[in-house]
Amino acid sequence: MSERSRLDEIREELEKLDINPTFFARKEIRELPNVLSQDEKIVYLVEGRNKTSNHHILLVATDRRLIFIDKEFLYGLKVEDFSYDKVTSLQYETEFMLASIDVHISGNIVEIDGVGKYEAELFCEKVRDFMSRPKEYFQSKPGPTVLDQLEQLGRLKESGVLTEEEFQEQKKKLLGKL
Repeated sequence: MSERSRLDEIREELEKLDINPTFFARKEIRELPNVLSQDEKIVYLVEGRNKTSNHHILLVATDRRLIFIDKEFLYGLKVEDFSYDKVTSLQYETEFMLASIDVHISGNIVEIDGVGKYEAELFCEKVRDFMSRPKEYFQSKPGPTVLDQLEQLGRLKESGVLTEEEFQEQKKKLLGKL
């Protein structure tokens, strides 16, 4: 898939999540196809200012990890990502219309302010959900074995989905992997 179509796919994903990034997030949004894995899904995303660097950043929660993206004109791209089991605490504080989020990761604190009040609350809710999942949830699941795939081919042939020729061709390919 081209980077352009992956970016369109990400924009559609954000639209479905009712996330409307501002003009200030455009550089970071354009970097998402390079940062996310092909099958990684965005759970939620907020933008704000990193209190330490005073840079505009994206804080992205995916189905696998938490990602900080800072794309500054002079400094290039800075991406930090952390698995949810490394996040020890997450809190937000609201003021009149805005909020700040503090993320505690492996003894460090990342503070982001200028986040929308509603977005901060929703973001923290979604990340806490992933933080509470067992570690095994995030470990990659093993794919089907060659034997599993051969059995599946046999069922497809028996049900008439595959012809004998197609079955033999696919079987050769699978056995060639051994």
